[in-house]
Amino acid sequence: MTLAPNGARPGDFDEFYRTRFRGLTLQLYAYVGDLQEAQDLVQEAFCRAYVRWRKLRDYDDPARWVRQVAWNLAKSRFRRRRTAAAFLRSQRQVVVAGPDADRVALVRALATLSPQHRRAVVLHYMAQLSVAEIAAQEGVAEGTVKSWLSRGRAALANQLKGELS
Repeated sequence: MTLAPNGARPGDFDEFYRTRFRGLTLQLYAYVGDLQEAQDLVQEAFCRAYVRWRKLRDYDDPARWVRQVAWNLAKSRFRRRRTAAAFLRSQRQVVVAGPDADRVALVRALATLSPQHRRAVVLHYMAQLSVAEIAAQEGVAEGTVKSWLSRGRAALANQLKGELS
């Protein structure tokens, strides 16, 4: 006779599963109120039983073990959900105001600049880096950065003159 991977005789576990799955699922369904969740819980309990089948098949009532595991899994899920719900209730809802019209206009105008000009303007005016720091970061001469800043400011002024009035 060939043994299954868990050492059980072929058919033992299959028969046990076939005869007990539905009844256990209905019991859990009545408890948890969700058929899909009940099936998942009972399936998980049977998976755990399969690994231990060599020992469980000698129990007076192996279904009792599977039922207890399924109920324990259900109680654990309820506890996790209750903890998660309590955590969510304890969180304050933070309302952040949206960007004002000036910021939206600035972001839109920055998007029209070339990448070098945009990077120079952002690094200089928002990150507050000096011309020398930007030149070192970008690997260019300070004069190049000054040129980028000058052209970037001019392009921004042109873009924003009508929007911010």
